[in-house]
Amino acid sequence: MKNLFKILALAAFTAVTAACSDDAPAPIVDEPGEPDQELLVDLEGNLATQTLTADKQYLLKGQVFVRDGQTVTIEPGTVIYGEKRSKGTLIVDRGGKLIARGTKEKPIIMTSAQRPGERDRSDWGGLVIAGRAKTNQIDPAVEGIDPILIFGGENDNDNSGEYEYIRVEYAGIELTPNNETNSITMAGVGKATFMEHLMVSFGGDDGFEWFGGNVDGRYFISHSTWDDDLDVDFGYSGNVQFALVVRNPFYADQSQSNAFECDNGPNDNDVQPYTTGTFSNVTVYGPRDRVGRSISGNNFHAIDLRRRTAVSIFNTVLTGFPTGVRFNTASVTTQYRAGTGVLANNIIVNPNAHFAAGGGADVKDVEEIWTASNETFSLPAADGPWEDFYRELGLRPENFFARYTVSTYPSNPNFALLPNGTLATGASFDNAKFNEPGRTNFFDKNVPFIGAFGSTDWTDGWAEFSPLEIDYTKM
Repeated sequence: MKNLFKILALAAFTAVTAACSDDAPAPIVDEPGEPDQELLVDLEGNLATQTLTADKQYLLKGQVFVRDGQTVTIEPGTVIYGEKRSKGTLIVDRGGKLIARGTKEKPIIMTSAQRPGERDRSDWGGLVIAGRAKTNQIDPAVEGIDPILIFGGENDNDNSGEYEYIRVEYAGIELTPNNETNSITMAGVGKATFMEHLMVSFGGDDGFEWFGGNVDGRYFISHSTWDDDLDVDFGYSGNVQFALVVRNPFYADQSQSNAFECDNGPNDNDVQPYTTGTFSNVTVYGPRDRVGRSISGNNFHAIDLRRRTAVSIFNTVLTGFPTGVRFNTASVTTQYRAGTGVLANNIIVNPNAHFAAGGGADVKDVEEIWTASNETFSLPAADGPWEDFYRELGLRPENFFARYTVSTYPSNPNFALLPNGTLATGASFDNAKFNEPGRTNFFDKNVPFIGAFGSTDWTDGWAEFSPLEIDYTKM
């Protein structure tokens, strides 16, 4: 940082000197909080193997690729901006690697290049990672990328790099209906890729989306995203443990927004491998904290299971969506009747309906499958002790977004369970799913709590829940 200060001082001196000259051009003056154009390093096109250092800041212009055989390393504390005009996007192609390991004290920040106070969803394209792991589609292409980016293959142990302590803010662009980039897109990403402590916030489409592959992940945060938070497609078979979802009540897409949206494919064809991704210990603070809270009508389901999916969800607490669980085709019912997918030891706290069905599925089957191994609770009325209800579980009602705005939500909420909350115990890892190949050594089966948190808050120190006004040029 000392070198950066010297550069800043020299730039200021040069600008003043030039301004005093009669024939000198007027100096370029950056708006407060706007990245200094003379200090920014532009990233464009195909990147060669290199290291992005924390004493500089970087601007993604257009679609920026890490191609096959190249490795780009990002130092802890580095800030990377996405240019709005050119829809800046960082893309790791098959065979490329991004080594981006921030730390709790110095997370890597990927954010909008707009000035503080002017940032908004869809300011840039986000982080796209393509690998060579299996999918259930033939030569699928990543949405929104031009030229076409094919992903997937036969190497389930493929390695697309290392991703740790990263924040992705204001990313994800809907180019046309059903053609969009997400905050973080994982397309055919393999098991040898490392992913922990990743946060997406104020994204313009989905938070995290997996298209096939089998990459694992821990400690994920999806905050105030526009569409779905955890979106699973194309035969994803990896694992995720410890994830937090915080929904903005007025952020929701016309396509219907859900905490979990899980598909097997783009249609109901019987294609394999099935989507069998397994999630455990997720906490969802949904859009509606109390009965009668006004929210966008495009918020729909805590869990939307679609088109032959067989995702498994365990030890999870989901709150605040108008509907708890939906099966949208009869083929989904078949998958859960057969035990290909499992829903067990989860809790839904709902201000409205618990179950829904469509596409030939029967809502009675949804209710039967859910209630066999999970619990549902209805909130007290709006004039009842609804806040105390959450506190008895151990959840903090002040963590719901519903009582705030984008500029007033706390920067660093405390998500640790309240003392003596009932969610502090009751987790179970007895289901056979946890002993399947590719899962048995991943999950921490010793945690006692349901949801993402026990007595400590793993978001503390690196996550940022109110980035709108932060001046990253001063970092």
